[in-house]
Amino acid sequence: MTRQPSPRPLNPEVRIGHVHLKVADLDRSLGFYCGILGFELTQRFDPSAAFISAGGYHHHIGLNTWESLGGSPPPSGSTGLYHVAILYPTRAELADALRRLLDARVPLEGASDHGVSEALYLRDPDGNGVELYWDRPRDTWPRDADGGLAMFTRRLDLGGLLAEPKPA
Repeated sequence: MTRQPSPRPLNPEVRIGHVHLKVADLDRSLGFYCGILGFELTQRFDPSAAFISAGGYHHHIGLNTWESLGGSPPPSGSTGLYHVAILYPTRAELADALRRLLDARVPLEGASDHGVSEALYLRDPDGNGVELYWDRPRDTWPRDADGGLAMFTRRLDLGGLLAEPKPA
């Protein structure tokens, strides 16, 4: 597949700033995102919404029950969010995330090496897809003969990931 340049590309500094997830039980979701993954609660709005972040940012993830209190996950075969991807700064931090998941007995749905990144795939308590990943340095990304990205999907060596030293 050939890369198609946009006729009006975005500024390369544009980022996806946060995601808002509909959840059935706010406290259960906070237990997962804060208690297991380690995000911090930055603000809570009554019993129906909360904002969480890493490092003091106003929020990376919004959680709310405005349209979903007590609801069930979307059925298979329906449209919607495939997953939210959470970028870790280093491989050691991703390894720490894996240790947290293992300690909490959260099952993985997959673990992949994509050449440009390494990723863990799982579900939150509401069935939302979650990807935890780190990006390799850009100068190590696999390229094809024309210089385009040559991403792939291979099995991630979880033992090798767990061999990473614990972050300071």
